[in-house]
Amino acid sequence: MTAIQGQNPFFESYNTPYNTTPFDRIRPEHFEPAVREGIKRQQAEIDAIVNNTEAPTFENTILPYEQSGELLQRAATVFDNLLSAETNDELQELAKTLMPLMNEHENNISLNGALFARIKAVYESMDQAQLNAEQRKLTENAYSSFARNGANLNEADQARYRELTNRLSLLTLQFGDNVLKETNDYQLVLTSQEQLAGLPQSVIDAAAETATEKGVKGWVFTLQAPSYVPFMTYAANRDLRQQLYMAYNTKCTDPSKQTCNLDIIKQIVNTRMEIAQLLGYKDYASYKLEKRMAQNSEAVYKLLNDLLEAYKPVAIKEVDEAQILAQGEQGEHFALMPWDWSYYAQKLKAKKYSIDDEQMRPYFELSRVKEGVFGLATRLYGITFKKNAQIPVYHPDVEAFEVFDKNGQFLAVLYTDFHPRAGKRAGAWMTTYKDQWIDSQTGEDSRPHASIVMNFTKPTKDKPALLTFDEVETFLHEFGHSLHCMLSHTTYASLSCTNVYWDFVELPSQFMENFAREKEFLHTFARHYQTGELIPDELVDRLKAASAFNAGYLCLRQLSFGLLDMAWYTRTEPFSSDVRLYEKQAWSKAQVLPDLKETCMSSQFSHIFTGGYAAGYYSYKWAEVLDADAFSLFKQKGIFNPEVAESFRNNILSKGGTEHPMTLYKHFRGQAPTIDALLERDGIKK
Repeated sequence: MTAIQGQNPFFESYNTPYNTTPFDRIRPEHFEPAVREGIKRQQAEIDAIVNNTEAPTFENTILPYEQSGELLQRAATVFDNLLSAETNDELQELAKTLMPLMNEHENNISLNGALFARIKAVYESMDQAQLNAEQRKLTENAYSSFARNGANLNEADQARYRELTNRLSLLTLQFGDNVLKETNDYQLVLTSQEQLAGLPQSVIDAAAETATEKGVKGWVFTLQAPSYVPFMTYAANRDLRQQLYMAYNTKCTDPSKQTCNLDIIKQIVNTRMEIAQLLGYKDYASYKLEKRMAQNSEAVYKLLNDLLEAYKPVAIKEVDEAQILAQGEQGEHFALMPWDWSYYAQKLKAKKYSIDDEQMRPYFELSRVKEGVFGLATRLYGITFKKNAQIPVYHPDVEAFEVFDKNGQFLAVLYTDFHPRAGKRAGAWMTTYKDQWIDSQTGEDSRPHASIVMNFTKPTKDKPALLTFDEVETFLHEFGHSLHCMLSHTTYASLSCTNVYWDFVELPSQFMENFAREKEFLHTFARHYQTGELIPDELVDRLKAASAFNAGYLCLRQLSFGLLDMAWYTRTEPFSSDVRLYEKQAWSKAQVLPDLKETCMSSQFSHIFTGGYAAGYYSYKWAEVLDADAFSLFKQKGIFNPEVAESFRNNILSKGGTEHPMTLYKHFRGQAPTIDALLERDGIKK
């Protein structure tokens, strides 16, 4: 062992509870040596498979391939996760070295003809080998992965494939860095009380604390969701709403700045198109959808257009209602603009249902919400949570929990990370630091380490963190992803947790959101943070009545993103035109408010340009059909029904990617899903 390795936590036994990541000992300089050594070790493991003179079998080819690269996987996973949750200039600069390095290594493996020949031989002899279902699935995935990553290409095309994938890794990295920088750099500084008109006191207090943190007098509002969303919802000053809206919706569009993403978008789209066509597909969407429940673009567009037909008339009525309300206040010549929507929609909601986020906040104190969400998992699946301060974390905001099954056995480690900061990208997500698998030698069930990361309202000096209802739903959503991981029980890591078809991965998460409006669930935790009073039934009833409020508009918003995504990735010719103009044309039929020529979603659409949602954003609506259909069974049998919950656990959550998702769903539901439950839930169909 070299001196560098001896000082590097990745080369040592972690000696932490449950072998969790030793964040307290990991430094930026540890990553590159660990990645380079990890690449070296995995290449030796691959060479051993290739040089085996015995006939290829599952045991001497597929299994050692599945188990290879342990050091690289550990180091790269920590690095990738910190780039999203706790990054800094040093890590971002290091990524420019490590990303191409790891991409080249991946290409060296996927383009290894001798390795592919052995995998192909096992794949073609599966029937004679009498493999079990998981072994077959693992073999099929290995073969498909190689075929879809250039193994069948000739030498010249493989060289081009390497060039394109290396380019893509750097482009996506730069795109994400630009979005994070522009989000962090912007601040709207207000200096007079008059400018704060309409804003709730909790929002004003948070803005004052942000100003103090930034060394500014007055109140500071940012483009982070806990600051941006309430400002757009409650600020009475229309000019300021417009100013903040335009700042948010023109991120990374100024060609004079290094953070402009307009040209990067063209390069990403064209590079992905060329990769797909090099592999024999007509466009990138065809390549991606081959391994999705939807299977092809036609099925995606059918879903989007069916929902558009059902929801657009409703959305138009919703916008008309807000327009009438605004004109009643401002005069008949007032024209509703995008920066007015949240403001007047909230007023309309309060008028129709006597409810708004600020009424709900006092009942959603974060620690109680956490108890409620954890308690829901206990009630459904019998699992329990215990905080363990001895487990190292990557930031003081992060907490780590031991998770135990109903029989008391250790089940998982769960990290929670709730509040925004400069080193964390926007949004919310679940990730893993370790997947679940069963050791082939000992039979030990090696349990997962999951992490849920969000950007919720922060506590102030006078108040604890009080969440909006949307934030409660987001908590449930990401926690649903973590349950998919924590309850996993598969033999192989690459089939465990959320390693499923992309348009199935949102089912467990969106399913959990359904509980947010159920009185039986809210009564388990929603108490006023000052008085301890249980959330009043009358308030819950109003929340329930308002549950379908603006369902049409919200659906069209998601459909517009889905249409935009598909427009970028169904291209068959290189793109060289105006990004903003193309965007306007792509989603025009889903727009019900004026679409401004200066604004641009694509330039900040990390989901489809840096995340895994390229040609996959439709999956949110696809999974929404599934989650509404699945929850309808709970509604029929009782939302805490133990038999239904056990079936959902055993047939969906524990299975990972071991079978086709529709097979898993039918095992749980007894039938294929229909759109009816979604239409009924959203008030579209009575």
